[in-house]
Amino acid sequence: MSFSHLSCDQLAYWLEMQPGEVNVIDIRDRASYEQGHIAGAMHLDNNNVEEYIAKTNTNHPLVVCCYHGNSSQGAAEFMSSRGFKEAFSLDGGFEEWQRHPFHSNGEK
Repeated sequence: MSFSHLSCDQLAYWLEMQPGEVNVIDIRDRASYEQGHIAGAMHLDNNNVEEYIAKTNTNHPLVVCCYHGNSSQGAAEFMSSRGFKEAFSLDGGFEEWQRHPFHSNGEK
């Protein structure tokens, strides 16, 4: 299994056209997550990852968000290996998402 890359444009489209069909996780530190994150994104770290995997529909696409799109690649690969059928790393991470026109409607 493997992961793919996903642009902010594609994520915005999915969130608008397929609400509830896309799982978004944020692997940044808790303080950064609390300052702002993609609407509906769950904060994930080593303390809650196993519970998240056990409770999440692995047939829905999973998008991993980090700061710049680097750490999310390894996390997406890991989630793919744990059974997620489609795992994606968000290109540019949350920094890129903040510059995207959709974020004003779809961000905490």
